[in-house]
Amino acid sequence: MPPAEVQPSTLKTVALHPLAHRLGHLGLLPFVVGALLVWLFGGRNLDAHYYVSVGLSTYAGLIITFLGGIYWGLAFVQPVDMPRAFVWGIVPSAVAWVGVMMPPYAGLALHGAMLIVCYLVDRRLYPLLGAAGWLTLRFRLSAVAALCCFLAAAGS
Repeated sequence: MPPAEVQPSTLKTVALHPLAHRLGHLGLLPFVVGALLVWLFGGRNLDAHYYVSVGLSTYAGLIITFLGGIYWGLAFVQPVDMPRAFVWGIVPSAVAWVGVMMPPYAGLALHGAMLIVCYLVDRRLYPLLGAAGWLTLRFRLSAVAALCCFLAAAGS
């Protein structure tokens, strides 16, 4: 429910863009390939396994940071003050940094959980920021990315 001072008619609606769909799905490739490579290299080539695990964890951290940054962009274009968006926008980056600093098996599990948390927050805040139309895409991308993180964590 929007705060009393925010009227839905005062919010800018952020329209879906077809290129965002394609690029969002393309952004899943490192998750899928990374998770597959973690399992392929597991026990065979420990150096490659480690670098693939760290690489996937780092990529997941970058994506989580991007998800937080979206809130700053959305809040900047709204005609009403939305401090929750700015505050929440820094949380994913802080958690992602912790995950990148952890051993890959633990960091990947944290990143998978954070991708889910980000989506759950998006379900509450995106409608307040005029971005409710993006939730279907966000769900699909988050589900695949989180699953890949969890699978890679299990294989690390």
